[in-house]
Amino acid sequence: MSNKKADYNDQTIVALKGADRVRKRPAVIFGSDGIEGCEHSFFEILSNSVDEAREGYGSTINVTVDKDGVMSVEDFGRGVPMDWNENEQQYNWFLIFCEIYAGGKYNNEDGGAYEYSLGLNGLGACATQYASEFMEVVSCSKGVKSSVKFRKGAPVTELEKEPCARNKTGTFIKWKPDREVFTDTDIPLEFFRNTLKKQAVVNNGLKFTLKYEMKNGETFKEEYFYEQGITDYIKEIVGDTALNEPVLYTAERMGRDRDDKKDYKLKINFSFAFSTEAAKIEYYHNSSFLEHGGSPDKATRSAFVSSFDKCIKNMPKSNKNESKITFSDIEESLVLVVNSFSTQTSYENQTKKAITNTFITKAMTDFFSKTLEAFFAEHPSETEKICNRILINKRSRESAEHLRRDVKKKLTTTLDINNTVEKFVPCRSKDPEICELYIVEGDSAMSSCKTARNSEFQAIMPVRGKTFNCLKANSLEKILQSDIITDLLKVIGCGVEIKGKGASKFAAFDMKLLRWNKIIICTDADEDGYHIRTLILTLFYTLLPTLIKEGRIYIAETPLFEIVSKEKSYFAYNEAEKVQILEELGNAKYTIHRSKGLGENNADMMSLTTMAPETRRLVRIIPSDNEEHTDFLFNALLGSDIDSRKEYISKHGAKYVDMADV
Repeated sequence: MSNKKADYNDQTIVALKGADRVRKRPAVIFGSDGIEGCEHSFFEILSNSVDEAREGYGSTINVTVDKDGVMSVEDFGRGVPMDWNENEQQYNWFLIFCEIYAGGKYNNEDGGAYEYSLGLNGLGACATQYASEFMEVVSCSKGVKSSVKFRKGAPVTELEKEPCARNKTGTFIKWKPDREVFTDTDIPLEFFRNTLKKQAVVNNGLKFTLKYEMKNGETFKEEYFYEQGITDYIKEIVGDTALNEPVLYTAERMGRDRDDKKDYKLKINFSFAFSTEAAKIEYYHNSSFLEHGGSPDKATRSAFVSSFDKCIKNMPKSNKNESKITFSDIEESLVLVVNSFSTQTSYENQTKKAITNTFITKAMTDFFSKTLEAFFAEHPSETEKICNRILINKRSRESAEHLRRDVKKKLTTTLDINNTVEKFVPCRSKDPEICELYIVEGDSAMSSCKTARNSEFQAIMPVRGKTFNCLKANSLEKILQSDIITDLLKVIGCGVEIKGKGASKFAAFDMKLLRWNKIIICTDADEDGYHIRTLILTLFYTLLPTLIKEGRIYIAETPLFEIVSKEKSYFAYNEAEKVQILEELGNAKYTIHRSKGLGENNADMMSLTTMAPETRRLVRIIPSDNEEHTDFLFNALLGSDIDSRKEYISKHGAKYVDMADV
């Protein structure tokens, strides 16, 4: 390869044409050239079927995925137009699947075929076809079945037609994402489950079916249907912990984002419930899940904070000197779903993860505020319960902030951790020779472990999200700004092992003050779980290495599979154990369930596999004989030495490729 650079001149400019507009730069359309982009390409096809159903054409959408990654989406709508388009002097199948910015959803403000649509820009179907190894499109309408096939972004057949039953209508699209376009096309089952469930939630009465073939040939099947949409979903989340009954509130508004623009229509649906345990907020617009919110999130924060702050201050027993509540005090107990639609939408980009319409922000803020005002007047007893809950959250937050400021000055080991560490679940015994501390991943896992534990000697401490990477901090003060770390250190109780400047500000390490015989890290058996586990181990390696040397740190192994045969469960912790169990079962009938995560395990399963000393599996973490090599690995893989990390991965990464699919 020559190192000589070409001249930059008039002949240097290149215009991408046809499929290359997507195949060479997929991230521009799909937001990523990795698995996220591949997932979004699936959603582009699904969204067209959802649009049809929401217009009243078809009540079921079928999704199928085979073990080779070939996907199909089938709807029972009007069928995608395929014939000659006189206005454009081109076949519609070519316009839709081979031309970017061609579609039937540009005139939804002027009585078009779609009033509110997920599809918007005329990009999705074409871009997904361009990014596919192959695609087959079949459309049934008015007694005619039309079909066309594509390969690598180009048509390989002309339009083919044959008769079909006149009552058979709809579109069937089958395709395989191309590994030449995306770096990863192995979309996991959970993505399909989450996506279809979300679509069922915000499209009440529309049924989705999923048929997913595992790599081992087994098939997973599931249906998603919410007759009452978001209110049913909220009831499912809060269960018997609700402080109020969720009700659907709806409104329609007309407005514009700027004075010189045309008015457009906005439809708002939202429902909420406050809970003593659950918390979840989700925003959707035109059925698209808004991961980053945008306009609805701004409206929610503004309306809920101002409305509840005013309500609390007007309560008879309110403390007039009480500081103003924050949205974090509200959202800690709030389950809210906002499902809005508009005939004009400003998305941040093609992936549709946030909207930015100023009119939508203003209209939602006004509607939410008026709805809450009416709710307060109509439901005084529920309102009082909710306000008291918000005040509890507020005072707890303020106490935690005050405590955190104190901890920065001095990490004390004499605090009553039962009262000062949020969500810590203590055990009854105080004997450090028998007590065990389980560090678990998130609130849902905590709930399962709490139910399954032996409360006499097993305590639970949840960590929220990814733990701070101690090896990337440039100071101890920065490390102790992490609530997760300071809470863990308080619960562990034996101080911190540190050297150098600032050490005198904190309690010195004392092994005799350790409250636990075993400290057990318990995370999901997936990539996120392994990452969290590694970060917690890094915490101990950095701040409490003696606990590793003394063999006090353990990892709880969690099973990957539950195999049920004749009402008896067998647990396999890896593929080899699964094969062994199946061989022992012989010809007996069985079903295999892949691990769903700790939060979805029932108490009996958690106790048997993870908590009960008689049956659980623990891996003790012990120091390596080669401490210098251990130091190198921690610092290279988790520290700030990027060059060492690149060099190590380049030399050794191939050894671990197979493990990445675990």
